[in-house]
Amino acid sequence: MPKKGARQKQKIADQVIGPLGDPGSLYFQMKAFLQHQRERGYSERTVGNRESLLIGFIRWCDERGLTRPQEITRPILERYQRHLFLYRKADGEPLSARSQTVRITPIRVWFKWLTKTNRILYNPAADLDLPRMEQRLPKHILSSDEAERILNVPDVTTPTGIRDRAMLETLYSTGMRRMELIGLSWSAIDYERGTVMIRQGKGKKDRMIPIGERALAWITKYRDDVRPHFVLGLDDGTLFLTQQGEAFSPNRLTQLVREHIEKANIGKRGSCHLFRHTMATLMLENGADVRFIQAMLGHVSLNTTQIYTQVSIRALKEIHTATHPPGPLAAAEPGRRRRRSARRRPGRVAAGGAGCRGRRGRLTRYACWPQAAQRQATAPPGAAISVRYAGEQPYRRPAPS
Repeated sequence: MPKKGARQKQKIADQVIGPLGDPGSLYFQMKAFLQHQRERGYSERTVGNRESLLIGFIRWCDERGLTRPQEITRPILERYQRHLFLYRKADGEPLSARSQTVRITPIRVWFKWLTKTNRILYNPAADLDLPRMEQRLPKHILSSDEAERILNVPDVTTPTGIRDRAMLETLYSTGMRRMELIGLSWSAIDYERGTVMIRQGKGKKDRMIPIGERALAWITKYRDDVRPHFVLGLDDGTLFLTQQGEAFSPNRLTQLVREHIEKANIGKRGSCHLFRHTMATLMLENGADVRFIQAMLGHVSLNTTQIYTQVSIRALKEIHTATHPPGPLAAAEPGRRRRRSARRRPGRVAAGGAGCRGRRGRLTRYACWPQAAQRQATAPPGAAISVRYAGEQPYRRPAPS
């Protein structure tokens, strides 16, 4: 049975926008496009997200008297972009560039399909520019001690505490996504090999990843002592269940993990994805190759994984401490300024006397130029001139040919 939030979302999506009996309207053309997406194998989650975003665009068009795809032009799409740019959320904050891109991308895909299926003559969104995406790093990364403090929050003397500890250990050990944890079945874990098979993860891709011994121990305890009491009716094999015998909803799991993080009093916020970021960063700092982390996280592109090379600061900090010129604090006495050595450095000898020195007594090229010119003019052929500057060879007047 669908959840309450899902039913409300579906009810809103089923409300027809625009002419009721016009199969060529924006609303009915959107429904045909979404059905095509389902037939191509896109998940219901992806199709549902695109539907909600496209409905927002169709409502905006309907308020301006635009009801058919043929009425949408490039200037109208640019007006919608400006609308998104000027839009303010309930807290007064504007939409980020990423949020604007998320709302525009389904429109581009939709109009590309409309053009390809000859429902419109040209694609007004073909060259529509997307907002420049900012590159953001994860806001918070846990240290090993902070992660342990969170793991120790659940009360393991209770059934729900054992379940929560097992879920937190799984997130921390594997770095799997929230939806992957929700859809995890008890048969997907190989206790002998210490692996987890994630079925139909993001992008409908399967992958096998390792899991630590401690996480396996907590999963085993939960499976044997707690899960049988949570199963009500037919067992569909879902590993982590609520007390009502159902699989977790995404929002409920997020709220549960967030509460445990807040109870740890570590001064950092986050939920399931915080453990994903932490796992990748700590593995990278401990010497794991970024390609292995890519396989663990299930990233299609290595560029997505390389963001953790910027978050991992430990190695860079060690190199900075070892090579930066000031060196350790103990090398210099605080509050005292080192006196510059009066000893003349090699290679900075000049015979011009005081006239060859500039500020603070340093040798300057232009201060010594008159003496150098005079010596060059009076020196015999082949003689070496003693006036020279740092890094230069003595000047030798060429012999007459």
